[in-house]
Amino acid sequence: MKVLSIKEPYATLIKEGKKLIETRSRKISYRGELYIHASSTSTLNQWKENKELTKLVNDTSLNFGNIICKCDLVDCIYITKEYIENIKKNNYQEYICGIYEEGRYAWVLANITSLEKPIKAKGQLNIWNYYNDLEVMNLMEDIEYGWLDKNNKSHNLVNKSFANNYILQSPHEVIMNKIGVCWDQVELERYYLKTNDWNIKTYFIVHYDNDKCPTHTFLTYENNGKFYWFEHSWEIFRGIHEYNTQKDLLLDVKNKFIKHELNNKFDSENLLLYEYKKPKYHISVQEFYNHCTNGKYIDFNTL
Repeated sequence: MKVLSIKEPYATLIKEGKKLIETRSRKISYRGELYIHASSTSTLNQWKENKELTKLVNDTSLNFGNIICKCDLVDCIYITKEYIENIKKNNYQEYICGIYEEGRYAWVLANITSLEKPIKAKGQLNIWNYYNDLEVMNLMEDIEYGWLDKNNKSHNLVNKSFANNYILQSPHEVIMNKIGVCWDQVELERYYLKTNDWNIKTYFIVHYDNDKCPTHTFLTYENNGKFYWFEHSWEIFRGIHEYNTQKDLLLDVKNKFIKHELNNKFDSENLLLYEYKKPKYHISVQEFYNHCTNGKYIDFNTL
């Protein structure tokens, strides 16, 4: 869904049909369905000094940090002196709900419908996209497992050349190239889910041996008291898996990794798990290992 973040109380005034024009400093060509997100921040000090606006808001319950309604963006009008005079004279309520200055633009909204259940989300600048987890899984279906080398050549198998020729793609590159190993795919998942107000974490599990040091990266999130393992690149476990605790989740991934990637042959001292933050893009295999292992070490024995 396409979303526009607006500070309170103006977002809620739109939801209630008291404000049908959003004034902005730039022109927009988009027309169509648009969801309104009430920003986490407010113009509190400004609007409370405006007695007319305060009266309009009255005891209305505000909706900080939530997507609260949908509407249609139907027009974008250049604001002239005459336009301002007309709004002030014929629609004073609209006038006090915006910044009407020559050279700005009036984004005209229609068909406003409140959401039965607001969606907790992080706001973004301009119009942005919100995806829920099922939508992201559908988007990930376009991505094939594999990797790109330094010459932008694609490979379906992780072979001996991987260690010296792989580079981590950016999310936009993964979308464009439609290929990525779990390291790349997790960054695309992180990108798609970034506006969700969930506790999103990413993990790197590795078993150090004298051969190939198998690894897997995966993304988890917490929502409504449940914990979820979001998995696309590991095909046999592709899906969204629900758990009661983060401990249950991590131990399940560990056990599956031991069975299906290590064939139950492993040294517990060499099986390590790290929580890691978003890395820089275009880094090498060794740089990615270093980034992840410089993250937060998770001791399986003390989970």
